[in-house]
Amino acid sequence: MTTTDAAWYDRAPCGLIATDLDGTIVDVNETLLQWTGHTGDGLVGRSFTTLLDRGSQMFFEARYRQLLHLRGTVNEQFLTLRTTDGFDLPVLVNAARDEGAGRIRFAILNATERVRYERELVTARRIAEEAAQRVRILQEVSTAFGVSATDEDVAQTFAAVAREAFSARDTGVFLLDDNGELTLVAGANPLEGKVRPVPELRETTIVTVVHDDDANFPEVAQALKNEDLTSLSIMPLSAEGERLGVLVCFFATRSDFDAHFFDLQQALGRQASQTLQRVRLQRQLAVLALHDQLTGVANRQLLQLTLDEALHTATTAQECLAVLFLDIDDFKSINDSFGHATGDLVLVELATRLRDGVRAHDVVGRIGGDEFVALCPSTDAVAAEAIAERILAVCRKPITVPNGVISASVSVGLSLFDPATDTLETGAQLLVRADAAMYDAKRAGKDRVTVSAA
Repeated sequence: MTTTDAAWYDRAPCGLIATDLDGTIVDVNETLLQWTGHTGDGLVGRSFTTLLDRGSQMFFEARYRQLLHLRGTVNEQFLTLRTTDGFDLPVLVNAARDEGAGRIRFAILNATERVRYERELVTARRIAEEAAQRVRILQEVSTAFGVSATDEDVAQTFAAVAREAFSARDTGVFLLDDNGELTLVAGANPLEGKVRPVPELRETTIVTVVHDDDANFPEVAQALKNEDLTSLSIMPLSAEGERLGVLVCFFATRSDFDAHFFDLQQALGRQASQTLQRVRLQRQLAVLALHDQLTGVANRQLLQLTLDEALHTATTAQECLAVLFLDIDDFKSINDSFGHATGDLVLVELATRLRDGVRAHDVVGRIGGDEFVALCPSTDAVAAEAIAERILAVCRKPITVPNGVISASVSVGLSLFDPATDTLETGAQLLVRADAAMYDAKRAGKDRVTVSAA
């Protein structure tokens, strides 16, 4: 070998090793020595397999050597070399048997960059798959949320989607009730009654994970162990700063709570919170559409719907239905003397008293100005007059307003539908009769009840 050939051999861009046919190293170039940290004297005379890690040694002995013997050459096989400082060096090994020279010649390529690239490729593929999964889940839940009409619908959809998306054993959706307490609305809570509420977890503002060995929450951790659970995650639900509830996922095996997990939980949580907010807003709008905005009692539209339904029920059940038409006496003088703002206060107060004067299942509504109607199902003439007298009594009590005290009263007209003796009437006819009776009460002196003649 010339000096030039020797220099090229030592400085070749790949590692070069020659062994005898039994695999004992007889020559090695400088490139491989630099990669591994060995010296030439330290390697010559050693078996080639001593350069390999345990897994590569097993593969070399069981597979590589046999292929080399049968084919004479083996190309681009992944093996791992061990460096003198204990690091793994991934390499691609090409080998050829030279029977004439009694040698096996190895050309070894450093595969570090290739392995890094492949790992990055795998990572990129996993991220892409996770992103696709996230999009699919969000699309599915968006479709399901789109048809949700109640809090319970939203909670049930959310619990089911979360259980599948996160491979949880159980999921529970807890919503805040009117008392500010978290109530299980959908799913399951395997820790129910087994651990005291933890304020830090109930009021968390970020996705929180607790494991069965978490020293920060020992009672929760012990409860998880007792139920053969390894972890739980808590996802707060909120919209525009308002706390709505939480999603809790319970896991039977230790999961990888990575960025994808937290991102997906937050994305689902945002969708669920926005849907809850939409459902509640629609419910509020529906209430506003059917209720008087000043007094909160039923408006004309709701009264008409309720009256038609009550009339049908009375006919079917053969029960009496009473309709009371009420008008505030001298309301114009109240407005003239105290102003319209005070008049509104009187309307609100009398609407409250009307609700207190009727029974729990009766319906009170305002049909305009200072006129109110009370629908009293399953009510005969005696009961209806008793309700009317009670209304008169509660409305006579003085009303304190910012600029004085007002004494108000109402005149009441009563019409009664008895399916045993009356022909089927319409709700409008009952209202007309009650209205006429109310004017009779006005003409008779006000602050009284007059019963309509059938």
